[in-house]
Amino acid sequence: MFQQYQIEDVFDEMFLEPGVTRPHYEAVFGQLTNLTTDAIDRRRRMADLSFRNQGITFTVYNDATGVERIFPFDLVPRIVPAAEWKTIEEGLEQRITALNMFCHDIYHEQKILREKVIPADLIYSARMFRREMIHVNVPNNTYIHVCGTDLIRDKWGGYMVLEDNGRTPSGVSYVLENRAVMKRIFPSLFESYRIRAVEDYPFNLLQCLKELAKSTVEEPNIVVLTPGIFNSAYFEHSFLARQMGVELVEGRDLIVENNRVYMRTTAGLQKVDVIYRRIDDDFLDPLCFRGDSILGVPGLMNAYRCGNVALANAVGTGVADDKAVYPYVPAMIKFYLDQEPILPNVKTYVCAEDDDRKFVLENLHELVVKATNESGGYGMLMGHQASKAERDDFADKIKQDPRNFIAQPVIQLSQHPSLVDDHFEGRRIDLRPYILYGKKTYVIPGGLTRVALREGSLVVNSSQGGGSKDTWVLEDSQ
Repeated sequence: MFQQYQIEDVFDEMFLEPGVTRPHYEAVFGQLTNLTTDAIDRRRRMADLSFRNQGITFTVYNDATGVERIFPFDLVPRIVPAAEWKTIEEGLEQRITALNMFCHDIYHEQKILREKVIPADLIYSARMFRREMIHVNVPNNTYIHVCGTDLIRDKWGGYMVLEDNGRTPSGVSYVLENRAVMKRIFPSLFESYRIRAVEDYPFNLLQCLKELAKSTVEEPNIVVLTPGIFNSAYFEHSFLARQMGVELVEGRDLIVENNRVYMRTTAGLQKVDVIYRRIDDDFLDPLCFRGDSILGVPGLMNAYRCGNVALANAVGTGVADDKAVYPYVPAMIKFYLDQEPILPNVKTYVCAEDDDRKFVLENLHELVVKATNESGGYGMLMGHQASKAERDDFADKIKQDPRNFIAQPVIQLSQHPSLVDDHFEGRRIDLRPYILYGKKTYVIPGGLTRVALREGSLVVNSSQGGGSKDTWVLEDSQ
């Protein structure tokens, strides 16, 4: 099944060279090569059936054939040695600490702007900068409680940060379900490894949320606020609420009275202390943000500003994961922590800057262009694969609204064996670990390895045809 496997001019996760596996992949490679095509196919069908029976789906908004899909799962696990993971973990902890300090500073003293480390115009023009949050104190001075940071590898195997997701990052439910499915269909693969567990993530998330409640509240009432069943991540919202043992609510289930939030129940109103919200700022409170929102809770922001309810993540965190602010995160780390970044950024051109914009417009055929506040692979141009008409169209968009775009060189991503029909081929991957930031920082050991299932594709997002793998972080002794 590996006879057709080719190692291109990229970093291969499993192989040092054709036929020579990296030491930590030897056991997996040995077992896979001993399996027949029928045995592999049977396991693939078992995985699909398991995901279908549990309703593990995602939504593609622009697909005319139907929006609900089973999440594609690739059978070959991605393995990360302990030493590699230690660097990743330290780098992510450093990064989320600096991002939280940045958010607090931006909404209070704004030292980083006064000292011109970041251009003030860039912040004030950010669509997700919330003036309503200026001088609002949040519990424990923490803004980003849950973060999903996307990591990629360069052609030499070095890890780099592609972007931070500090608003309402999704995907962690697939991490947990991938592991559960993998244990059911491939138990023998686990026998040769000591793999760090991921199953304690809901417990750690719950503890992180409990810390946000007032100290006078012994047993805080916590809810997960979802936009509803038509949201692309609704499965995850219901999954996490169930795993944490808390209520899943929609905006219509909550009401604000006397600047306090209550949940409607059959036994009457019940006070809510902490909301893990999976709704964007714009739709959170129609009295403060979008007046046409029917997803939020009227008066929620007043209750929040009065300190009567806590929100995770805090309102206004989107300013930290604006793609035009991303290039300045290494400067934030130096400014707030007086440290060099452990995980480097990808070279990024901010189209709001004259010199950068000129370079981007002249080199669109070699760059990846992204809209600063889009996600899921939307609003993006792969310049080296686009037609001249598509590049010209994007050039016009950049000229009309330069603040809304950044560009990066094409990074070839590392590749990993993936099952294609009856054999294995290399497919490009990234990694999204999830970080919980509270009284102590917790990084889930592994995260979501996303895989571009289409040959030659560098886009790993599920909304663009990507899938995922189980990610194994090995214990120190291996």
